[in-house]
Amino acid sequence: MEELRATLSNWLDPQLLGAIALDWSGRVVAALAIFVIGRLVANALSRWFSRAVVRVGMDQTLAKFFGNLIYIALVVMVVLTAVNTLGIPTTNFLAIVGAAGLAVGLALKDSLANFSSGVMLVFFRPFHVGDTIQAAGVNGVVETIGMFSTVLKTADNAVITVPNSLIYAGTITNFTAEPTRRIDMLVAVAYEDSIAKAKALLGDVLKAERRVLVTPAPEIVVNDLGPNGVNVAVRAWVATADQGARGDLLERIKTTFEEHGLAIPYPRMRQMAGVE
Repeated sequence: MEELRATLSNWLDPQLLGAIALDWSGRVVAALAIFVIGRLVANALSRWFSRAVVRVGMDQTLAKFFGNLIYIALVVMVVLTAVNTLGIPTTNFLAIVGAAGLAVGLALKDSLANFSSGVMLVFFRPFHVGDTIQAAGVNGVVETIGMFSTVLKTADNAVITVPNSLIYAGTITNFTAEPTRRIDMLVAVAYEDSIAKAKALLGDVLKAERRVLVTPAPEIVVNDLGPNGVNVAVRAWVATADQGARGDLLERIKTTFEEHGLAIPYPRMRQMAGVE
């Protein structure tokens, strides 16, 4: 009993407790300072790296991705330094983190799949920031390509976040990968009207539209003999940014046909004679 009292009295010695409190308070303050300042430095360095590599010609998507990786690596180093400042052995801490990381990895396997898919998207680059794509059932302009998800903005200004694993596992359609796109239109001409005249008028409409490219040359060919008229396929090439010309061309084709007396046939309900 006397030994227990002596031990407790030694542990509860005000001078000893004061020294321990002073020592640990200094360590905690130093660790917090290292963590806060280290994060700020890591953020500044990662931003500087991203801007620097973009200036020397690296793709913006790759620059952001590598900037995020550098930030994470620097933060890990800062955390290890802060933990070491507290007096916790780094090797033991890494062992604990490794065991916890295995458990967390099993629990977050979907997030790891998104991360690996993000790495593949960045390195194979089926699309870039600013491209218009269709992926995972979503159509929109690529805003950002993150490590776990990709952000798309739709035509009606909605922002959609899509997991990278869904994008990489499916079909990706990039509408702006090439500098030019082809506009396909199908124009019906009445059987009573002249096909040659209709094709000549269609050619005039295409020539009058400045957004239609001369090379490759437009194509105007009979595509099908439909039940209501002759279907003429009109194919014209435009710059990718000028795909809106399709609506203007269709409007001009209709007004031009009307001005020259050509009718665009459409389905009609035929009245059936009654049976006695």
